[in-house]
Amino acid sequence: MRGGTGALRLVFAGSGATDAEDGMANGVLRLRGANGVLRSARPLAFEVASLLILFAAYKWGRTLVEGGVGDAMANASRLWDLERAARLPGEGALQSWVLGWDHAALLANLYYVGVHFPGTALLLIWLYTRHRDAYRRVRTELVVLTAAGLGVQMLFPLAPPRLAGLGMVDTMQTVGPSAYPQVADGIANQYAAMPSLHIGWALLVAVTVLRVSRSRWRWAVALHAPVTVLVVVVTANHYWLDGLVAAVLFGFAAALTAIVVRRPAGARPAMVAATVTVPVARPVAAPLVPAPREAPAEPEAARVPVLTPSR
Repeated sequence: MRGGTGALRLVFAGSGATDAEDGMANGVLRLRGANGVLRSARPLAFEVASLLILFAAYKWGRTLVEGGVGDAMANASRLWDLERAARLPGEGALQSWVLGWDHAALLANLYYVGVHFPGTALLLIWLYTRHRDAYRRVRTELVVLTAAGLGVQMLFPLAPPRLAGLGMVDTMQTVGPSAYPQVADGIANQYAAMPSLHIGWALLVAVTVLRVSRSRWRWAVALHAPVTVLVVVVTANHYWLDGLVAAVLFGFAAALTAIVVRRPAGARPAMVAATVTVPVARPVAAPLVPAPREAPAEPEAARVPVLTPSR
């Protein structure tokens, strides 16, 4: 079976496999394939479960905002005075100008209700399927940003402009649709306006797309951030300072994530096959030295016959 599908069928064929045996082999192969699919789907299931838990924790945490309506209204009055002292543009003036356009309030309400969660979810899906290397970092930024925003909301209850008696129109009640059917419906405490997580999440989407994508359309997606700023002000859901604090928290989340997430857990440098040229020293030929000539043999001494007198 280790040889794969072909090897398994070959074994049964060679041994005169019956239909039952062939069916058993196919069943084993299907089981192995199903196990592989489950293993590959496990990381995705973990990410989906983690984000659902984050959403549930955020939903539950907003109901724990300390302080009553009186504290939220008093904080709204102080914040409004601070903005006027800082000479920030009036939210009411911007709303009056935009509401002069037909259907502007309806479009702003639809954007506020329909883009916040789906836009962030689409970003995470896109990263997980196309840019997995950036997904973990962005997901961590989202968690840190949301947790920090929830902490500020719990410490500083704030009534939005539409409920603070500042003369601004509650476009969601007058035109609809409304994201807040009740004063506190569990998913969104209306007295937790500081900071604006609509703006915080929109900044996350815009910055991530500009940083990761190379498409020319990334600049159109990046407009989501400034459009969200205008929408939350025109609908009288947030003050300018709500967006400013959200931007600061996003910067904090990005900086903290850059420190914590340096490399995915368990990651190791990839082993890449490469051809390495190793210089090999060539043997140096010995210099040609002429062999020493043998000294010429000395001629043998000539034998001179000696004549001896005969007797």
